[in-house]
Amino acid sequence: MKIDFVHLQNFRKLKDCRIEFAQQQTLFVGANNSGKTTAMDALMLFLKQKSKFTTRDFTLSNWKDINKLGEKWCSLTAYDPEEFSIDKWAGLLPTLDVWLKVEHTELQHVHRLIPTLSWKGGLLGVRLRLQPVDIELFYQEFTAAQKQATELTGKPEKGKKFKMWPSTLWEFLDEKGNLSRFFKVQTFLLDPALHDKPQEMDPLADALEGDVFSGLIKIDIINAQRGFSDSNSESQERSENIKNLGSQLRSYYDKHLNPSVNPTADDIAALKAISSAKEIFDESLKTAFKDSLKELEILNYPGFGNPSITLSSKFNSLDSLTHESAVQYALEEGLSLPEKYNGLGYQNLISIIFKLIRFRDEWMQVGKGFDSSGTTEVVGFEPLHLVLIEEPEAHLHAQVQQVFINKAYQVLRKHDDLLEGSLFTTQLIISTHSSHIAHEADFTALRYFKRSQPKLGMSQTTTVVNLSETFGEDTATTKFAKRYLKTTHCDLFFADAVIMVEGPAERMLVPSFVRRYEDLCNCYLSILEIGGSHAHTLRPLIEDLGILCLVITDLDAVQGRSKVQPDLGKGYNSGNSTLKTWLPGENSLDKLLAMKEADWISKNGQIRVVYQTKISFKEGKKDVPAYPYTFEDSLVLTNKKLFSEMHAGKGLLLKMCTAAKQKNTALCAKELYEVITDETAKKAEFALELLFMEDPKALEIPAYIASGLSWLEGKLSILKKPTKGK
Repeated sequence: MKIDFVHLQNFRKLKDCRIEFAQQQTLFVGANNSGKTTAMDALMLFLKQKSKFTTRDFTLSNWKDINKLGEKWCSLTAYDPEEFSIDKWAGLLPTLDVWLKVEHTELQHVHRLIPTLSWKGGLLGVRLRLQPVDIELFYQEFTAAQKQATELTGKPEKGKKFKMWPSTLWEFLDEKGNLSRFFKVQTFLLDPALHDKPQEMDPLADALEGDVFSGLIKIDIINAQRGFSDSNSESQERSENIKNLGSQLRSYYDKHLNPSVNPTADDIAALKAISSAKEIFDESLKTAFKDSLKELEILNYPGFGNPSITLSSKFNSLDSLTHESAVQYALEEGLSLPEKYNGLGYQNLISIIFKLIRFRDEWMQVGKGFDSSGTTEVVGFEPLHLVLIEEPEAHLHAQVQQVFINKAYQVLRKHDDLLEGSLFTTQLIISTHSSHIAHEADFTALRYFKRSQPKLGMSQTTTVVNLSETFGEDTATTKFAKRYLKTTHCDLFFADAVIMVEGPAERMLVPSFVRRYEDLCNCYLSILEIGGSHAHTLRPLIEDLGILCLVITDLDAVQGRSKVQPDLGKGYNSGNSTLKTWLPGENSLDKLLAMKEADWISKNGQIRVVYQTKISFKEGKKDVPAYPYTFEDSLVLTNKKLFSEMHAGKGLLLKMCTAAKQKNTALCAKELYEVITDETAKKAEFALELLFMEDPKALEIPAYIASGLSWLEGKLSILKKPTKGK
């Protein structure tokens, strides 16, 4: 049994969002404010913390319609049962549909959820919806409060904004306790035949009683570790969540290992040792305190009828772990330091991993606390263990993050009853901002939260992309994309936009160009170095992510299979696969050089490609054109005067500077082409030498790159502007 997918509706910015779960481990990734934490909060609230919903958990734009319902209630002059139908609320309520995939051999676990007698296994759907439970009582109390407010203030004066509470239905529900009084999470069965999209509920459908997942799914949560020892944690649960390892060890020992609970033959020796130590220590106490207690006699104590004072110690195996140095880190033989002196990163890693051990052992009912005669009630084993971890990367440096993601699921399955072929399933859900964690995870386990451009009067919403489906059946492209992303830090999954560059020189110099654009500097950009012959292979990924993308590539003029210096009217083509097969979808050099801006932008405005275009020079009264072949000669031609006056350098840079000294434009362009296409040309070395010799700020940005960066800045500026009515 496993959760196949969930469908969220009307929960904060997740207006209508389907999230598919991987068999073992699923990672939520995406740019800041894309909805990852919102999805985690929804799972936590609906599945485990149902009493903690607030009015802020409703999708913001829905409150307009909810307030209209309140206005209609206040305008009623007679009882109208239609106004109290749940149908009026159905499209506005926070909802979580959970779809389980159940094998026919597991029917005994879901007997309460089987929709029909003919159902023999497969998908099984349950809807959890936060809804009003007594609409008429809700109506009566809200309208009474409104009436009282109107009587106190009278008709509002023109131009005056003062209004008594509650001026809207939202204000009424936002008052402390009102939402939990009138709204509860109700559970309904769904039709397995209609799982492809959210179903409309019959308003007369009966809600299921109790927690339908009790005994079916064990749910454990690790919230974001935003403060390892923050005394101002938001709640007791957060405080419990960030306990140090010593506290966790004491709790684990008491529940799973304590020899005083259901002692066995193996525990007798330990208990005898504790008893013997107690007798010796009690005798020592009597001797040590004899003189001090005798001094109490001057106070006439003990007097007539008062008991005398004796001292008796209490030895408990758990007490030996209750001091701050109970957990120590050994440095070398004979030397160790208490837990608090270790780095926060390792404290947090060890703490999280130990929580996972505890979650697993509680699920598998390991230890004395789960014996039939013990203190913990023994229940049946849940067939599914769902573990939610929010932002585990806090306080963890890159290498530790990678250790964590590689080991977490293994820890949750390290038990004899959880080996391959086990009837018990573990699903681990992690939300993260870390490119290092995403880098180490299986590509098919990533779920990308894609922000949508909000429409006028609507709040921004999010959809989720299942990256395992991005490349379809193209296995060769899929393998390349996975291998390529494994060589990068996967930061494109968290970026506001991505810039693809052709080679190492662009990779080193384009960031300095970006810094000249103020709005771009305030955005999270991912710069990927991928050649023109391969950039188009990431097209399905870029289009699925819906992320803004600027592709900076090269003309790479060819005649047949041979490289040639770019020129018009010669029938040359471009050897660049990106230009031929992606944007603008053309290989004729003449046509490429004649194109306008609109030809370089995708139909949805998400992607733009830029490549070298004509650079004109004045020779007397004539405008003489030059057509660069690649980034390096375009950079030199754009900064011809600067390079011609450079006196140092070596290798490719020296050759480029020598070519730049040519007064004749055609000869200069020809020499630059020959230098840059020479098999011995080292472009990375050129960029490094240039950075050593010259401040990048002195370089003029080639026109084609400048136009691309200006386009990207404009697009990001529009996205970051607040939308009216949001």
